[in-house]
Amino acid sequence: MHMADTIFVVGHKNPDTDSICAAIAYAELKSKTGSRQAKPMRAGEISKETKFILRYFETDAPELLGNAAGKKLILMDHNEVGQAVDGLEDAELLEIIDHHRLGGMKTAYPIRFNAQPVGSTSTIVAKEFSLNGVEMNAKTAGLLLSGIVSDTVMFKSPTTTDEDREIAEKLIKKSGLDLQGFGSEIMRAKCDIQGRSIAQIVGGDLKEYDFSGEKVGIGAIEIADFKDIEPMREQVLREMERIRAEKQWTMMILMITDIVRGDSKLLTVGQKLDVLERAFQKKVHDRAIYLEGVMSRKQQVVPPLEKTFRDLSKKQ
Repeated sequence: MHMADTIFVVGHKNPDTDSICAAIAYAELKSKTGSRQAKPMRAGEISKETKFILRYFETDAPELLGNAAGKKLILMDHNEVGQAVDGLEDAELLEIIDHHRLGGMKTAYPIRFNAQPVGSTSTIVAKEFSLNGVEMNAKTAGLLLSGIVSDTVMFKSPTTTDEDREIAEKLIKKSGLDLQGFGSEIMRAKCDIQGRSIAQIVGGDLKEYDFSGEKVGIGAIEIADFKDIEPMREQVLREMERIRAEKQWTMMILMITDIVRGDSKLLTVGQKLDVLERAFQKKVHDRAIYLEGVMSRKQQVVPPLEKTFRDLSKKQ
């Protein structure tokens, strides 16, 4: 197969489990339904949780795609230029499969754009197998189930839909997995910050957003108890400021979610912290805001920030 015929299926930078598992499964589906070879790739280092899942299913990690210039691409789990692989502007973009807000990406030609308001991209990919009449094996079902469980935080996240639950039920049957046992292993791997460097804690799941011309970085990490991160708080803030200055972002936020409590703390550095206070109707105290019942960056943190930045830009 000539390399020029290959379609590279790739998730966002700082890939999470959903973006990796969805890319592996969708590349398999494309190869089974089309004439072209599709190859899953990654746009950054994979997390401890994702490594655990790939080991569990004896699946190789996708190769790193350092630069996409001149390549045929399908983007998974994102549609914002700031989150995409380098060289995107010189690549041939064929498709996007995603479950996030529309982030202003422009294309030269019409593409297939499949964005759905569900809890994970893996849910959409599982539906695509059904729609195309392609049987998936137990391993692929297990990978997609992992993507759903991870992204919905075992169905606790407010992003979870009935569709995610229905698809997960089918994938449980297909994979033969015990959801409670397997799901709790994923959650343990997700929350384990032992051995992670400060850079991995801050940058492991970091996304760039453009809010009315203001660039903001929002990282996320899930832990079992807020106190696990307290001893390294000052180092975390220093690393956040280093990244913010390097990227020239207005502000950087690290969303720390305690998955047992179901609450989050937003650590923040940079300018315009009053925007943060206005968005969440709370004061920033000691560089942090505590948000009860907040578990979703996509649904509960990005929309109020986007609205507040937009309202302010209209006033200027």
